[in-house]
Amino acid sequence: MNREKINRFFNRLPLHVAVIGLMLIWLIPTIGLLVTSLRPVQAINTNGWWKVFAASPGEQVYDQYCGECHGQDGALISTADLSDPVVIGEYPRSIQLLAMLRRDIDGQPHMGEIPFPSAQEAADIAVQLKAIAGGESIPRLTLNNYIDALVGYRGTNNYLADCEVGLLASGIECNLSDLLNPRGMGRAFINSVIVTVPATILPIMFAAFAGYAFAWLDFKGRYWLFAILVGLQVIPLQMTLVPISRLYAQLGLNGTFLGVWLFHTGFGMPYSIYLMRNFLGTLPRDLFESAYLDGASHWTAFYKLAVPLAMPAIAALAIFQFLWVWNDLLVALVFLGGNNPVMTYQISNMVSSLGAGWHLLTAAAFLSMILPMIIFFAFQRYFVRGMLAGAVKG
Repeated sequence: MNREKINRFFNRLPLHVAVIGLMLIWLIPTIGLLVTSLRPVQAINTNGWWKVFAASPGEQVYDQYCGECHGQDGALISTADLSDPVVIGEYPRSIQLLAMLRRDIDGQPHMGEIPFPSAQEAADIAVQLKAIAGGESIPRLTLNNYIDALVGYRGTNNYLADCEVGLLASGIECNLSDLLNPRGMGRAFINSVIVTVPATILPIMFAAFAGYAFAWLDFKGRYWLFAILVGLQVIPLQMTLVPISRLYAQLGLNGTFLGVWLFHTGFGMPYSIYLMRNFLGTLPRDLFESAYLDGASHWTAFYKLAVPLAMPAIAALAIFQFLWVWNDLLVALVFLGGNNPVMTYQISNMVSSLGAGWHLLTAAAFLSMILPMIIFFAFQRYFVRGMLAGAVKG
């Protein structure tokens, strides 16, 4: 018996290793993105996310060059109290700090036998001295990146700090209305919801009716129509962007949510009908025949029998369509652009043309991932059911 268990364990070991490896490949970047999004920009610029709980470079360099003489709090030498903001104010940059370290103190080298720090190390020491003199240290974790991303703020420091001292960029008022700033992820999140929800409901609603018709209504040419719908799945949407854009320009739909809803509905219909027809076609025929014999119409059989029984397929289809529309950039870029920016479009605007504000990308990216991750983990069991439903031969 033990031998059989051992053999079974080793037979399944490659599968378990592969599953664990795939989980790590997906999980580690996600954790890294989350941790980075919670770190202040000073920490992001100096070390990796895996060092979030390690001592900061400023603390390490200060302990190496200054800690032994001046103490951890900088107040060990009364004549050179590093905790005094007035004293530290004389050395705002690493250049002044290095010049001071090269001076002799009572005829002896300031650093003694300790080698001089490099320019980068001097800059780290200057940052640490400001933290000591200010009585505040740089936090290991903060929500400032998320707040700045939500309001679309790019200022001298961060949104909350600049609101306190009145250093605000134009268009920022320091109140809840800033969440709807067109440059922020808050407004983009609302736009993404406005785009995604109708673009998910419409194709599901139409596909449910069409799937029932293809599965249970006998009309001429239904197999040819269904074959055409299956073939339409291979047509790339890029081929239709130019003609539909020209059509929308004539109808005044460019830059409107309605235009995006119709586009996503049209391209979501072939797969939606394919999945719904195959799922509804596997339902027991006797069930529907009994309903028809009892006097039920097709409409009654549809909403009292077909829809309740097809909820796993409808839920799976909703997840597929939701994730596809939510993560779409091309369609939103072509038909909405910057007038009503969605999250995928707005993320690229977090960074200026000179590369400033790139640390906000981590918070913006995780904000765009939150809702799809919730949907996925809440309804992941429907993915398998939906895939199997679409693969069943009707």
